[in-house]
Amino acid sequence: MSLISWRSFLDTNILIYSFEVGGDTVKQGVARRLVERALDTHDAVISFQVVQEFLRIATRKSRVRMSPTEAHQYLEHLLMPLCVVFPNEALYHEALSINEETGWTFYDSLIVSAAVAAGCRRVLSEDLQHGRKIHGVEIQNPFL
Repeated sequence: MSLISWRSFLDTNILIYSFEVGGDTVKQGVARRLVERALDTHDAVISFQVVQEFLRIATRKSRVRMSPTEAHQYLEHLLMPLCVVFPNEALYHEALSINEETGWTFYDSLIVSAAVAAGCRRVLSEDLQHGRKIHGVEIQNPFL
């Protein structure tokens, strides 16, 4: 399957909401459906950055922390099957351009850069500007 057929990029917050319990049940339901669909249909992807951020939060900062065993299982069965973007020079150049153009943090710019690299048409995130289009990618907040 070519990368162009994947249409959405999942930001870290989608994965965090899908994992955490005891929080916002509406957001959790939306996030779980997005992740399940991504695994079933491959219509959404993530990057190395999302893997790193998720594991850091889930094993250290989350209300319900993952055990090392759970983290290994999540990595194998969810994160790596969705991960298609890995670091390279072009990715960083694109992120720097987005950072300069938008004023967003470098890490937020890197998320959009990864979506561009994966051929996605949209980034699903509650942290960026809903409806904004940047470098051919539209930001959409799935919780609105």
